Amino acid sequence: MEQQRSINSIELGQGLKVTGQGFGCMSLSSAYGAAEDAESLRTVNHVIDSGVTFLDTANIYGAGHNETLLSQVLKKRRDEVTLATKAGIVRPKNPGDPRANGDPAFIKKCFDESLQRLGVDYIDLYYYHRVDSRVPIEDTVGAYKELVEAGKVGHIGLSEVTANELRRAHAVHPISAIQMEYSIFSRDIERWLLPTASELGVGLVSYASLGRGYFTGEVDSLDQLDANDVRRNFPRFEDSRMQHNQPLRTIIEETAQREGITTAQLSLAWVYEQARIQNVQVSPIPGTRFAHHFDENLGALDIRLSEESMTTLNALAERVDGERQADIMSVSKGREEVQMAEEGSAS
Repeated sequence: MEQQRSINSIELGQGLKVTGQGFGCMSLSSAYGAAEDAESLRTVNHVIDSGVTFLDTANIYGAGHNETLLSQVLKKRRDEVTLATKAGIVRPKNPGDPRANGDPAFIKKCFDESLQRLGVDYIDLYYYHRVDSRVPIEDTVGAYKELVEAGKVGHIGLSEVTANELRRAHAVHPISAIQMEYSIFSRDIERWLLPTASELGVGLVSYASLGRGYFTGEVDSLDQLDANDVRRNFPRFEDSRMQHNQPLRTIIEETAQREGITTAQLSLAWVYEQARIQNVQVSPIPGTRFAHHFDENLGALDIRLSEESMTTLNALAERVDGERQADIMSVSKGREEVQMAEEGSAS
């Protein structure tokens, strides 16, 4: 085992301390191409050895495989990590059925199943993965609150939530973190959600901050993706849209070259800079199957971008073709615009 380095910790919210960069485990279950368990386990152990101890998974990743895989690490190293997992997405599901389920009984059932797969009796940070519009968020968060009060969960998180939903949830029980897609191409959360999070003292856990591998040149065409690669579901990975966005990626690459860093490091450094501007604590969770990519990502912790580079990068989002999700109402962006329009009409 490598000697563990010291990585600065931050407080997301409500006393939840995590490393300034976390590790997203989804790609270890073949979400972005075939993964091999032995290599994945070596990578996770390398992550912890390197001082990054904030691990993020979910009950649906690999249909439970991700949590089961992590259990092999946790059986020996549970006390070393801050463990986050999620519930609220229904998979598999019938065509046309709702994607999210916020029923309190369903959440508690998912929680018990996650504990069994992970081989633990406690979750440090438990997220509501997607908001079910059929169930008041107060009721769903009430179930999470009961898990906290029972001593089974340390902190509550929300993923892909709107500013209004965050306020309502926070009134039921203090929320420690929001997990949101946030990148050079995806900045919709800056308008309403991040100011609300800053006001309430809720931290940000950013995912897909490398553009799901697009910024790093990992993919240029759908033909390069495995049949089961989740990126096939995202509009920005349609060939015509990747072609439209290629000049924007070129700007990212050229900016990284001027800064003397990689595009992955630039993309993460941009998140850190923007979080400082937005006055929120952030821990990005880039994921990878490979230890050398993790080491590259970790280098972003020590980088400060020039004002010129930030200006260049901040001009790109409005030129991007394609939404970040096919079902835009399943993530915060679509619901946020509707809710804010309704609030404006009411006032």
